[in-house]
Amino acid sequence: MTTLPEARALDAADPLRALRDRFALPEGVIYLDGNSLGALPRATIERQRDAVARQWGEDLIRSWNANDWIGAPARIGARIAPLIGAVPHEVIATDSTSVNLFKLIVAATRLVPERPEILTEPGNFPTDLYTADGASGVLPGSRLQTEPAERIIDAIGPETALVALTHVHYKTGARHDMAAITAAAHAAGALMLWDLSHSAGAIPVDLNGCGADLAVGCGYKYLNGGPGAPAFLFVAERLQERVRSPLSGWMGHADPFAFRDDYEPAPGIARFLCGTPPVLSLLALESGIELFGEVDMEELAAKSVALFDLFAQRVAERCPELALVTPRDPALRGSHISFTHRDGWPIMQALIARGVIGDFRAPDILRFGLTPLYLGFEDVWRATEILGDIIDSGEWRETRFQERLLVT
Repeated sequence: MTTLPEARALDAADPLRALRDRFALPEGVIYLDGNSLGALPRATIERQRDAVARQWGEDLIRSWNANDWIGAPARIGARIAPLIGAVPHEVIATDSTSVNLFKLIVAATRLVPERPEILTEPGNFPTDLYTADGASGVLPGSRLQTEPAERIIDAIGPETALVALTHVHYKTGARHDMAAITAAAHAAGALMLWDLSHSAGAIPVDLNGCGADLAVGCGYKYLNGGPGAPAFLFVAERLQERVRSPLSGWMGHADPFAFRDDYEPAPGIARFLCGTPPVLSLLALESGIELFGEVDMEELAAKSVALFDLFAQRVAERCPELALVTPRDPALRGSHISFTHRDGWPIMQALIARGVIGDFRAPDILRFGLTPLYLGFEDVWRATEILGDIIDSGEWRETRFQERLLVT
């Protein structure tokens, strides 16, 4: 069993350790939910103060030009691009993941109207399923088809217009083979859309290397953009002049300040803008993404693997009642670790009450985010020790931990 001094030694040797001080983490809390809401970067606090007091308060509407508010979606998208294997003009920060999914699903399937099928998997993140179903409802003749993950490649056929999958599963952390599935979609004449919400900023992603067509991703998880942060979308350069957003808002116009009645889509990725950009949220997201300019993604991935291995080892030794559901092979998973237990909800509530914050996903998943930018090996050691104590003592059986909250 790894000892506490050994965990501390791993922290001392960690090349990413200095980044921990760049986050305003509360004293006495072990934060294992960065896969749901990233921690607050210290730089965000001052940037928001400047954005509100100076840019908005003093410069007022002049800030659209003077402080380049108007350029924020493209500028931030360009910063995200290296994290997902794209070039700067293929990514833009805008809207929410759900809205971006709708835009890209409709835009893609309209390219091949003779193909009626949108293919995904059951158990995908609910917004992906709901949005795909809603998009199919506005596309004449389209239908949503779901197939288990292990059958996706075999299910892609001549009626498939689009394959839409989440790269890393939100519950189990299992990772799809992006290159293989994308190649299979293309071989069948279909397009490929990836949801990177549990990938971007957590593990290396190479959209262009895999030949992906389209992608969306979340700004408030591993990118540390803050609650409700804007999302991003990717359209491969080869498709940009062929696709058209179904939400033709004024910011996606070729000349938005000409105020013409007729719509002409902007060139390139900018055509997927819609309404007025949420500037304060975009600037918070930019602070989170800037930290990755100091990060080697291979070092980040290696630390994620080491944190996982320590967590899995400690739980197997201290809490054998918990069943690991995340794949052990690093190539087959993202950067969170999940376990099942029939009483997962009260166990997680008892853990949170002790200052170890993970989360719960129905019906029985205890989920822990392994965010290498600020999580340490000692954090994992202490968290698993507390988890073991809660289970051994039966503390989770207390009445106060049984009530279900709205947000889990």
